Amino acid sequence: MNELEKVALVTGGGRGIGRAISLELAKSGYYVIVNYSRSKEEAEKVVDEIKQAGGNATPFKAPVQDFEACKEMADYVLENFKRIDVLVNNAGITRDQLFVRMKEDDFDDVININLKGVYNCTKAFSKAMLKQKSGCIINMASVSGVVGNPGQSNYSASKAGVIGFTKSLARELGSRGIRVNAVAPGFIDTEMTEGFSEELKNEIVNETCLGRFGAPEEVAEAVGFLANSANYITGQVINVDGGMAM
Repeated sequence: MNELEKVALVTGGGRGIGRAISLELAKSGYYVIVNYSRSKEEAEKVVDEIKQAGGNATPFKAPVQDFEACKEMADYVLENFKRIDVLVNNAGITRDQLFVRMKEDDFDDVININLKGVYNCTKAFSKAMLKQKSGCIINMASVSGVVGNPGQSNYSASKAGVIGFTKSLARELGSRGIRVNAVAPGFIDTEMTEGFSEELKNEIVNETCLGRFGAPEEVAEAVGFLANSANYITGQVINVDGGMAM
């Protein structure tokens, strides 16, 4: 690693939006740690793609819902790279179901990964950022956390929690030079939306001003902006949703 190179970690960085974010930050000159839990092959492919493009990256396995695993990941990063400049809390899952049919495990799993995972990773890395007196934390929220969504009471609750966490942490850490923001994607063309029926896709498209699904790269560009150019922006939620949640 070049001593002048900045370091970024992206949770769930091997697939979908996370993959696009990993590539975007690498393109911006960051050494990217691509976190994964089960998608080892996808994470390694992203790392290879980054290296082939002239960047630097490495994969690291750590389920974000496991605090000790997150701490071990932070220890690895700080021991080997001596710093952490950007933390992107992107890892997330859905377990969609109408509330009256939703199982307790489906609620708990979504909260533990989508919300507690943000706490775990931020807790693990924040001490280093406080010591540096610099850093950028970007939490992936969702349009579902802004306006709610039928069949996603668990997911909407987790993402609304991420938004509240973001705003509170921005107030706590701003005086130490650490910016904390959230990005709230709308419906993005990823594996999560592949199973939607054409009828549902048409309904969603009709709710947007731009009349289409978003692309992962468009979300990644917003993350890149917050990481690289938004030095006076903190505590904000940037909607990347085609005008759905206005």
